[in-house]
Amino acid sequence: MATRNFDVIVIGAGPGGYVAAIRAAQLGLSVAIVEREHLGGICLNWGCIPTKALLRSAEVFHLMHRAKEFGLSASGIGFDLAAVVARSRGVAKQLSSGIGHLMKKNKITVVMGAAKLAGKGVVSVTTDKGEESLTAKSIVLATGARARELPGLEADGDLVWSYKHALVASRMPKRLLVIGSGAIGIEFASFFNTLGANTTVVEVLDRVLPVEDAEISALARKAFVKQGMTILEKTTVKKLDRAPGRVVAHLETGGATTTAEFDTVISAVGIVGNVEGLGLEALGVKIDGTHVVTDEFCRTGVEGLYAIGDIAGGPWLAHKASHEGVMVAELIAGGHPHPIKPGSIAGCTYCFPQVASVGMTEAKAIEAGFKVKVGRFPYIGNGKAIALGEVEGMVKTVFDAATGELLGAHLIGAEVTELVQGFVVGRALETTEEDLMNTVFPHPTLSEMMHESVLDAYGRALHF
Repeated sequence: MATRNFDVIVIGAGPGGYVAAIRAAQLGLSVAIVEREHLGGICLNWGCIPTKALLRSAEVFHLMHRAKEFGLSASGIGFDLAAVVARSRGVAKQLSSGIGHLMKKNKITVVMGAAKLAGKGVVSVTTDKGEESLTAKSIVLATGARARELPGLEADGDLVWSYKHALVASRMPKRLLVIGSGAIGIEFASFFNTLGANTTVVEVLDRVLPVEDAEISALARKAFVKQGMTILEKTTVKKLDRAPGRVVAHLETGGATTTAEFDTVISAVGIVGNVEGLGLEALGVKIDGTHVVTDEFCRTGVEGLYAIGDIAGGPWLAHKASHEGVMVAELIAGGHPHPIKPGSIAGCTYCFPQVASVGMTEAKAIEAGFKVKVGRFPYIGNGKAIALGEVEGMVKTVFDAATGELLGAHLIGAEVTELVQGFVVGRALETTEEDLMNTVFPHPTLSEMMHESVLDAYGRALHF
């Protein structure tokens, strides 16, 4: 078996792995990347990107029904689910192909196959041509994660769907049950509900989007119910009785069990890291549950072995994985990068309305011992929002009363997934309320609400 030698081997070509490979190559290192399925990983092929393409179709469909509000007319409005799915797959394919181009441009060796650590600095790859051995002083694990499956709720692709089945839906659900109200569950609920499915969302915790600030969760719930969704909180799906064309779900709330019938179920109950079959245990890599234990620089404790992205634990976000990939590449090349601060990584959910946040919720800040100042500004008070016809939403900011540090920002409404980055930059630059108050925001823009929210925290809001 021939052996090829590199400076760095990256296992997994998702948004963590391929970015790590590119940065390492830019720094003059010889790089190989091993991928068993698709360049671009789950994010580009089965996650972030194709879901946004689906949601865009649903958004346009929703706006077509609102034509009269804008002085327009539209009749015979409908959709072709197969065409919607085909567009989404085309977007994913375009981006995945782009990753292949980036690998060639940066002279990165791509090896398609399943990788296993065969020893320190040695990777054995099973390809369609047989076994291949690669060696490197530094190895980066970026194998990502997959959907968690709970006993009795396993996806079958017919009645019970995983996110992958939902992305290539062959039929439009009539009565849909979504199990889990995190980002994945609520995005699919928004998509199918907007296209007309009678949608029920079940959440085991006490509120939808449970990682978000409680006020934002409450506003989201109100919006979802207004759109026709049924939201069941503090509820567990105990079992699913499957029969041709229908599923009977046994739902438990507060000790009482009821049943409800659906034709489709989407299971979105979290993810588990892809740690199996890599030979980690033999090398002494510590695994906690389904993720690899690392330090702040993504080092595993085994010399020359790093783990980034979903396999290294939360937050399970593509942009976190990419940033870790850059950090690790620079570390390997002898640089001195800053470790990533999880509290400065924004979370974005592309439901209707959008939700985005960075830093501490109000409750977490108080729990951490801060005396806080909280500002809020509603969309209804913003000229651009009114002009857009998007008047539902709010921007909320949380400050340390003692120092003026921006502890957290929480947004719900149109385009907040774009707005939140202003607060992310602010936190990276260690901004205070004074900096934000003295910043001139352009008019008319949605971003003015960011300014007003800060002003409100200090009793100085101008337009509300």
